[in-house]
Amino acid sequence: MKAVKLRPFIPSGDNYELAQRFFKELGFTKLYADAGLSIFRVGEQEFFLQNIHNRELQDNYMLELVVERLDEWWSRIEAMAKSGEFPMKAKEPTLYPWGKREIHLIDPAGVCWHISEASRA
Repeated sequence: MKAVKLRPFIPSGDNYELAQRFFKELGFTKLYADAGLSIFRVGEQEFFLQNIHNRELQDNYMLELVVERLDEWWSRIEAMAKSGEFPMKAKEPTLYPWGKREIHLIDPAGVCWHISEASRA
């Protein structure tokens, strides 16, 4: 058996338009969008942004995005946080005891993104 791609469905929270702008500002390319679903890509990685608001799901949803040049991602995230345009939380790159250096980012919906460095993945 061989898998080719895994594309998660991520809830947008109560403001679908804001969530779309957030991911574009973060560096993702929007490939498709309609009133209920968008597809975003960065590099070869893609996800579906679903126009759905479910607080319990959002507050318990986590995923990992492995990237190159983690510090460049941090610079962008830090600038976005300082702008105040998006309700978000972010913790700077940290080397954790399990051996990964990662950023913890809570997106506007409340989803927790673990953005980790490829060299330590």
